[in-house]
Amino acid sequence: MTSNHADKEAYVWIWLPETTEPVVAGKLESDEQGNIQFNYGKSYLERVKDRPQAIPIYQPELPLKKGVLALPDGLSMPGCIRDAAPDAWGRRVIINKKLGRKGKETDTHALGELTYLLESGSDRIGALDFQRSPSEYIPRSARNTPLEELLKSAERVERGVPLTPELDQALFHGSSIGGARPKALIEDQGTKYIAKFSSNSDLYSVVKAEFIAMRLAAAAGVKAAPVKLVQAANKDILLIERFDRKKIANGWTRKAMVSALTLFGLDDMMARYASYETFAEIIRHRFDSPKKTLEELFSRLVFNILCGNTDDHARNHAAFWSGKTLSLTPAYDICPQNRTGNEASQAMLISGNNNLSNLKSCLAAAPSFQLSEDEAKAIIDRQHEAIEVNWDNVCDEATLSEIDRKLFWKRQFLNPSVFL
Repeated sequence: MTSNHADKEAYVWIWLPETTEPVVAGKLESDEQGNIQFNYGKSYLERVKDRPQAIPIYQPELPLKKGVLALPDGLSMPGCIRDAAPDAWGRRVIINKKLGRKGKETDTHALGELTYLLESGSDRIGALDFQRSPSEYIPRSARNTPLEELLKSAERVERGVPLTPELDQALFHGSSIGGARPKALIEDQGTKYIAKFSSNSDLYSVVKAEFIAMRLAAAAGVKAAPVKLVQAANKDILLIERFDRKKIANGWTRKAMVSALTLFGLDDMMARYASYETFAEIIRHRFDSPKKTLEELFSRLVFNILCGNTDDHARNHAAFWSGKTLSLTPAYDICPQNRTGNEASQAMLISGNNNLSNLKSCLAAAPSFQLSEDEAKAIIDRQHEAIEVNWDNVCDEATLSEIDRKLFWKRQFLNPSVFL
């Protein structure tokens, strides 16, 4: 299959707030130029009289209006729809499944965007799914697979070896998750997790580094997703508790989410223009509890710099969407990055054209977060102390080797350059 023979239409199904079954919201269609536009269905628009009422998939991008909705300037598909699509890892899984090709060596344009939406797993992040039918919802999911099987699946995809039917189903369930690293979805004792695996190309324990960073973030006062570290087949696996799912008596509810990239109205090609300064402005105007949210975002920026996470791009920030207002999700994907020199840059601009990874940049940006210099310094000092105090215990919990401790400490975590 090539993009010339890709799917040209797909139906969007949505879980309305506090419901456990989806309803059809509308239709996506691809034109000859490859643009994908959305049209709400009549039955969905008429739900304004029902309970629960219809909500916009995301506003202002897809308001509850009749007819084909115009794309925002510069976008080839609505950002809130692209948020639900698989990224690099999920696309490699789907290419392996459908084409039997080596993921790393295959052009991801071999399949069109609608095909990726329709071929990825249904338990995707957020409250959307995609079907070929407007009337019958058939979830694409797999049995709850042991971690050992998921590891085997991930390793085969990384090597470019076609999956067996059993392993195919094991990994396919998580193919809709974003990001570039091997991962899957699991459920354990009534909780849903994203499982992250080590990669064959890792030069150090990336999984443990993320575990340590997420635990230290929580200790430093950042509202971070709960994580735990487990082992299968003698390999470390990071489990991140999903915050977009809630189990109730008759099933699972789903929380609608949008990425910061969608809040900015940007696509991946324009992500370099994303900034914390702009994010703060959006929070001031559109978020619940803006004052507290601004302080939380500033805290995340500071912690990213203190722990060496420079991969803080706009898809690694997200908000819950209630249908009317926005609220920041727990922090996720806080993963220290390997660095060769001292000076580093954040993936998002901090203020103006500055993205230098140091605390001076944070202090200069503090007014955008409605923080005084003293308030900003207090957050920095509290986090610095929390990292120092909790470092040994968290590393012990991760059974981090002495070699990796020396690799991480004062190189990724608390690198001297961030204090200059």
